[in-house]
Amino acid sequence: MSQIDHTALWLTMIGLGLGSFGLRFIFLGLIGDRALPEWVQRHLRYTSVAVLPAIVAPLIAFPAATGGTPDLPRTAAATVTLAVGYFTKNVIAAIGTGAATLYLLLYLVG
Repeated sequence: MSQIDHTALWLTMIGLGLGSFGLRFIFLGLIGDRALPEWVQRHLRYTSVAVLPAIVAPLIAFPAATGGTPDLPRTAAATVTLAVGYFTKNVIAAIGTGAATLYLLLYLVG
């Protein structure tokens, strides 16, 4: 693996830091004291609902622990979590039963 040039590394880190600061400043600094339009608020309500599955889905479909091959414990735990969350509308119960399912199946199946 080749080393990255220190100048390029620092320029990249500074650029990403400024970009991250700029995105936050737009919402918090410029329009933080004003009410957002209703259509923006409606779309922002679904941000966490969209981000969480986007983070979790690759961990289920291509788990690094198995070399990228889907397996029974992770698929079953995701299914149980989804079902419990859907029927109970309780996030803590869904996470708890999903984690218990994952650890139980990893213990039993290996």
